[in-house]
Amino acid sequence: MTISTKSTHKVNFATPRSFGAAFKSKLKETLFPDDPFQQFKNETCLGKTKKAIQYFVPICEWLPNYNFRLFRYDLLAGITIASLAIPQGISYAKLANIPPIIGLYSSFIPPLIYAVFGSSKHLAVGTVAASSLLISSIIGEKVSPTQNPELYLDLVFTATFVTGLMQAAMGFL
Repeated sequence: MTISTKSTHKVNFATPRSFGAAFKSKLKETLFPDDPFQQFKNETCLGKTKKAIQYFVPICEWLPNYNFRLFRYDLLAGITIASLAIPQGISYAKLANIPPIIGLYSSFIPPLIYAVFGSSKHLAVGTVAASSLLISSIIGEKVSPTQNPELYLDLVFTATFVTGLMQAAMGFL
C-alpha cells in the first residue's frame, strides 16, 4: 500500500492588503460596525439629505408613524418615570448643594432632549448620585455654597456645560 504525497487540492491565497487599506477597514469596522452610511448609496441629493436628518435626529424617522396607541403607552411610562425622577432630581440637587428647582430641571429636560436625538427605547437619562457628590466635593473645596452661592452655582453650571460639550463631541465622533 503506497501513500501519495502529492495533493490535488490547492489553496489560493489572496495578495495581502496594504497597511493603509487594512487600517481603513479596521477603523471603519470599529467606528461604524453596522455601516450606517450604506443607506445613502444610490440616493438622490434630496434623499441623502432626508436620510441624514433621520439618522442624526431619529424623531424625524419615527414621528410620522406615531399613533395614539403608542402615546397611551408612552404616557403611562412617563407618569411612572416622573414619579421616580422628580424626587430623585430634587434629592440629587441637595447632594450637590444647589437649589432644588435645578434638580427639577435635570429631571425633565434631559428626557425631552433625548426624545428628539435619542434612538434607544430602553435608556434612562438624568442625573446620578455620583456626579452630584463629585461636583459638590470638588467645587465645594474652592468655593463655599453658603458663603458665595452665586459663584458656586456659576462654577457648577460651567462644569456641567463643559462636561456636556465633551459628551456631545464624543457622541459625534
